[in-house]
Amino acid sequence: MTKKVILAISGGVDSGMSASILKDQGFEVIGVFMRLNNSREQLEKAKKIAKRINIDFKVIDLRKEFKKTIINYFLEELKKGNTPNPCVACNELIKFGLLIHKVKKFKPDFIATGHYAKIKNNRIFKPKDIKKDQTYFLWRIKDLSKIMFPLGDFFKKDLIKKAKTKKLPIFPYKESQEICFISKNIDDFLKKNLKTKKGKIIDESGNILGVHNGLWFYTIGQRKGIGLSGGPYYVIRKEFKNNYLIVSKKEELLLQKRVKLKNINWINKQKLPIKIKAKIRYGQKESEAVLFKNNILEFKKPQKAITPGQSAVFYKGKELIGGGIII
Repeated sequence: MTKKVILAISGGVDSGMSASILKDQGFEVIGVFMRLNNSREQLEKAKKIAKRINIDFKVIDLRKEFKKTIINYFLEELKKGNTPNPCVACNELIKFGLLIHKVKKFKPDFIATGHYAKIKNNRIFKPKDIKKDQTYFLWRIKDLSKIMFPLGDFFKKDLIKKAKTKKLPIFPYKESQEICFISKNIDDFLKKNLKTKKGKIIDESGNILGVHNGLWFYTIGQRKGIGLSGGPYYVIRKEFKNNYLIVSKKEELLLQKRVKLKNINWINKQKLPIKIKAKIRYGQKESEAVLFKNNILEFKKPQKAITPGQSAVFYKGKELIGGGIII
């Protein structure tokens, strides 16, 4: 019997080629476009891709749930002084949470997305194309038993060539933006949703250097856009109690070896303490570390700009074993 796959299709190369690959492998594919914060243009592209590949196409409107679960979460975390990663939350709660619930009526055997990652024996591994590795965003997924990542064994450059050969209607092609619900400038988005709240910019000795417009406009380690002369200055801390932005010319103050974590999720459960490799932001190389029973992660070498709200993600070789939220 032919297996049925629900594919989250967005109108881009990755989901389009995922649909093509799955169909070539003999699956019955239903492309599902999630209305989140995307454009009418993306919807039309997704529809054209589905027509070109000759698969069923459905639209599920999740805009209310996306705003409540992801956008509001993002803003609330910023107000608390954290720097959240909405893509991590979206994968857990929307793409591999709410979507799975919404498509049960189609009785699928699998759910697929265009992430660059591999699943083997209910465990997640890095993809063949290491430059496109997206495992960092997947550590909060709870159940892998019915999830597929069709792109795990492909290089993106080859997929783009195949998409052209198959004449998929995805060109002109451009990479998707980092935060999907911020279409232009993040500062404009924050001014609209969180307003401004002026406060003092001080150095590590307490000297007043200037005025900031709101602590949520800054992140730990930031160098540009602080608005101070005589720098460079780096954001080293945000003090919400007094509404102070603490900066310093001493970049070494950003270095830290130990970090406390919360909400740890294991994809492959480990006994603690354990030596692992970990990274604290996407695009960064992993560094040697030890995770202790009290949820303290200690790196062998100091890490720069460890930021509350971001994800610390754990690896053993090419396997993603888990992660946690930095506090």
